[in-house]
Amino acid sequence: MGQTAFSWQRRLRFVSRRLREYRMIASGLLSTKHPVMAHLIPIRRCNLDCGYCNEYDDFSKPVPIDTMLRRVDELARLGTTVITLSGGEPLLHPELDEIIRRMRHHGILAGLITNGYLLNVQRIERLNDAGLDHMQISIDNLKPDEVSKKSLKVLDLRLRWLSESALFHVNINSVVGGGTRDPEDALTISRRALELGFTSTIGIIHDHTGQLRPLRDREREVYKEIRSMEKKGYSQFNKFQEAIADGRPNEWRCRAGGRYLYVCEDGLVHYCSQQRGYPAKPLEQYTSEDVRREYLTQKGCAPYCTVSCVHQTSLVDFWRDPQIYTASELGSTPGNLVQIETKSSASVRS
Repeated sequence: MGQTAFSWQRRLRFVSRRLREYRMIASGLLSTKHPVMAHLIPIRRCNLDCGYCNEYDDFSKPVPIDTMLRRVDELARLGTTVITLSGGEPLLHPELDEIIRRMRHHGILAGLITNGYLLNVQRIERLNDAGLDHMQISIDNLKPDEVSKKSLKVLDLRLRWLSESALFHVNINSVVGGGTRDPEDALTISRRALELGFTSTIGIIHDHTGQLRPLRDREREVYKEIRSMEKKGYSQFNKFQEAIADGRPNEWRCRAGGRYLYVCEDGLVHYCSQQRGYPAKPLEQYTSEDVRREYLTQKGCAPYCTVSCVHQTSLVDFWRDPQIYTASELGSTPGNLVQIETKSSASVRS
């Protein structure tokens, strides 16, 4: 394909993707009865072993393709508008392209979170053909160390291949926090991402439960500088992020289990990657009633949460529907939920 033809194809993909993103946002604003985003795990195994990560193993087999396709169908049944495949390392799944095609068949925006190590030009073209919409790669440092192998030194060639060949949107996420040696690495990574035509975001490394590790002074400065480099848009809500960087709690309505679902390799629905085990209900049994219940349930881990995908999804509903249920402890079953008496409870229940 010539460069001009490729540029036009990339432009057409961009316009189509953006229109579907606008429809996704409009749908989320018009109705609270469906999930906005789901993370779906096709394999728990990963080819790396980053020291801070609690989302992988080195032995699990891929989820069978028929099972994965049924799970995509079940998420479509619930009205899910975005599915992001993660892991483990999703590129280890031998039939990943078929899963992406099934998502697109249902009109669902298709995302992928990967460490990028398995990318080459042919693999990128296969993802183009499958209809992938978004890819995110997290890069933790400039050179591999004992904490993380996800380094710019290893991945830069693959980033150049993506810049030259990908028809989908690519975001590079750098990190600061307790697991990184030099916060200046994050600045270098973000600048390189923008130079290659990608978007760039910054995250804070959390502990094993997804809770905040407060930033040191220079980490906070780097974090805010990179935030200022990010494009304005749906994923940017500075007051919320600034509180995280400063180690302050946020008061917000986490809609995990309702607007955001995390579906593990066993097909169970959880609040998020860091709160696996709640509500832990099989996806095929999950109903609109479950979505509504969790939408209205407070999460005790919310004030110091750093799981940005849940923040972004819940942003659609920050302003409405106070949460009228709470659990005596995280992980209580629906039958143990306690109703909070508020002036608006009656109107919300109706």
